[in-house]
This record gives sequence, C-alpha cells and structure tokens, in this order.
Amino acid sequence: MGTLAHDWDDPRVADFANNLDRVNGLAARSPGFVWRMTDGDMEGAQLDAGGVLGGNPRTASTLSVWESAETLEHFVWNTVHKRFYDRRGEWYDDAENTGPRLVLWWVTEGHRPTIAEAKARLDHLEAHGDSDHAFGWAHLKTMRARITDGIADGAKDDKEQVG
Repeated sequence: MGTLAHDWDDPRVADFANNLDRVNGLAARSPGFVWRMTDGDMEGAQLDAGGVLGGNPRTASTLSVWESAETLEHFVWNTVHKRFYDRRGEWYDDAENTGPRLVLWWVTEGHRPTIAEAKARLDHLEAHGDSDHAFGWAHLKTMRARITDGIADGAKDDKEQVG
C-alpha cells in the first residue's frame, strides 16, 4: 500500500500504470498464486473516503494470497515485477509513505483477506514491528527458522498460506 507522487493519469507514473495489467497477469499465472482482490474492489476501497484507506485517489495497493512465502518471493524478486519494484522511488511519494508499505501474515487456506484486515495488519506492523501477527521481508528468515524448529507461535501449518 502506498501513495503515488502524482495522479494516475500523470505521464510521470504512466510506465507504472500502463504495466499493472502485465504484472498482475503474470502474478495470476505464477506458481503458488492463489488469489488477488479484483481491480474493481480494490479501486472502490481506495476511493472510499470513509474507508480504512481514506479515499486518497493516488493510493496504489494490491492484496493477494500465495501458497507460500517462497512462491511469493520468487514472483517478486525473479520476474518482471522486480524491474518495477526497483523503480518504485520514481512513482511513490516518500513524504506520504513513511511507514511500511508491505505486510505479510499467515492466512488459513480458503481465507480471502479484506482491505480492513490488511490495513489493520499494516498498522500493527508499523506500531510494533515484525511479529508472528504481521511481518515484512526481513522477518521471513527468522520465521522460517522458528517454523522449522516448531517453536513459532501462530506459525504456518500445512493449511495456511501467506497473505
């Protein structure tokens, strides 16, 4: 979740905006992909002035579920997505994006997170840092070690996926 530095129709974010379908389509065809909130539902949530995202028309966000952190990581770091991720500084407003922009957490198989749930997890991550409840990329290595050792509270089991 983040705020663009310019409006969606501004030429300075055109390369980002014009490639969303390409990147999202690749995600949907990637091994481990389970679900992504539809564009219409996401746009509605982003523009809802009374909603948890505040109605800022420059909000850019996605909400997806993957079979595992490993399959999500592969998509993020080993596909065309990485080229766009590496350019995020061109498109996002640093002054408006002071906290974490990504949050991960385990969801039970079949669960489809809501925007309110994702925002609450993001707020928890910002307030408390990485935990079993909400975490970022850096915490995954620690989580994996604890899961392997069988000691993580609330850790992934065979019927959980990453959201």
